[in-house]
Amino acid sequence: MLLKAKKVEAIGAYRLRVWFTDGSVGERDFEEELSRGGPMAQPLLDPAFFAQVFLDCGAPTWPNGYDMAPWALHKDMEQEGLLRRTEPV
Repeated sequence: MLLKAKKVEAIGAYRLRVWFTDGSVGERDFEEELSRGGPMAQPLLDPAFFAQVFLDCGAPTWPNGYDMAPWALHKDMEQEGLLRRTEPV
């Protein structure tokens, strides 16, 4: 099964809460990551633009086309201890 995000919510200037198809959910701050990014990440430093996040084929995405691979996001959040299980496996 390919891991995807099934819901995403902006919670604060650079924070996302992400629900994944494996039944886990977590919150993560992206300010540091975005500040190192290139031209595609630059618009996301505007909190109003960051809040426009939506899902496209299970990937958190923004109107300028910037997206995050859901499997990589899950892996990073898991390694950082930021995920908790909300649904049975």
